[in-house]
Amino acid sequence: MFEIEQEPEKVILVGVSLNDGDDTEESLEELKELVKTAGAVSLAKLIQNREHVSAATYIGKGKIEELRILIDELGATGIVCDDELTPAQLKNLRDILDTKVMDRTLVILDIFAQRARTREGKIQVEMAQLKYRQSRLSGLGKSLSRLGGGIGTRGPGEKKLEIDRRLIRDRISNLRHEIDALETHRDLGRNLRKKNMTKVAAIVGYTNAGKSTLLNELTGAEVLEENALFATLDPTTRSYKLSSGQEIMLTDTVGFIRKLPHNLIDAFKSTLEEAKYADILIHVVDASNENMDTQMHIVYETLEKLGVTDKPIITVFNKQDLVKQKLEEEGKSEYDLPVFKDFKADYTVNATVKKHEGFQQILDDIEEILRNEKIYIAKTIDYKMAGQIQRIRKYGELLKEEYREDGIYIECYVPVEIANVLAN
Repeated sequence: MFEIEQEPEKVILVGVSLNDGDDTEESLEELKELVKTAGAVSLAKLIQNREHVSAATYIGKGKIEELRILIDELGATGIVCDDELTPAQLKNLRDILDTKVMDRTLVILDIFAQRARTREGKIQVEMAQLKYRQSRLSGLGKSLSRLGGGIGTRGPGEKKLEIDRRLIRDRISNLRHEIDALETHRDLGRNLRKKNMTKVAAIVGYTNAGKSTLLNELTGAEVLEENALFATLDPTTRSYKLSSGQEIMLTDTVGFIRKLPHNLIDAFKSTLEEAKYADILIHVVDASNENMDTQMHIVYETLEKLGVTDKPIITVFNKQDLVKQKLEEEGKSEYDLPVFKDFKADYTVNATVKKHEGFQQILDDIEEILRNEKIYIAKTIDYKMAGQIQRIRKYGELLKEEYREDGIYIECYVPVEIANVLAN
């Protein structure tokens, strides 16, 4: 039996630059990586400078004609626009160009559909896909069925595009109930952690910055690591015992990206809110990326949208080995190493997570943050309270323990709940 390998889609990337000095060029470079991750090949980029996006066709008539010629010359099978298209833009471009038309949102949804592994992840992706398609049935139908496959036709959300809006609404409603049930279960877990005084550190950052690598190297979580956008989608939580003896929970989160579709933010809200309910944020940054500052801004912008504020932040400037490698290639020395700053962070660490460089400083910073939230106690407790020693070790930091005639002398940092018990 012969297996026929499907030829990858060949697309042209299209963007609109609204003013000089914007990040359209960088955004298209990122779109190129997204398209590659989705399994397609980018043949060319086309950017139009305009005062505003065309409400009817995204780009102007002259540029559409230029695009039509480029499609024929390069043998492209479709185009991908760098912004989310309206149903009218989608339909008009498809009719004029007579080719498959996609946008950034569709590509990201397709990648999420490929990456989802858990039931929760699949449900969330399907709901985001259906919400996206709900208003685009007339525009997407012929466009996505033209080649019988490819970007936009995969994943748990793959349905016949001819089903009417009522059925889609019903399906979304059912998925919402399932997500609500999963959210309730997640809330119970959070409440249990809070009751048990378990501290949580959420690892956040731009996609492909090294979040999963950090979790793996610290805890042996065996989360997929890959040099690709959105290599991991489903969040993973693992416990970690600090040198002080206190246990904390480390949780990975979905990577952020430019123009993250609002349907995805809505669908993955319960997952993304792991950062909202965390006690500490570990913000992993790819220090070797030329667009590092923009990526940091997007992470903080997304966190703000989720209502994640007033959290202690440790920013880890990762991939320092690549930074040094670039300096060597430019004939510079380590004395020319830039000073990495994050004015929103309480602590910053230069690290190469893969090589465990900077690990101890990250852990020391976590310990310091936790210690600052605790109460220092130095006292002798009665022997009948000896059972509290284990609680101190688990949820606090036991500095000294001496067994004397009149009781157990302790010096420790403990949460207020334990401090209240010890005070009685």
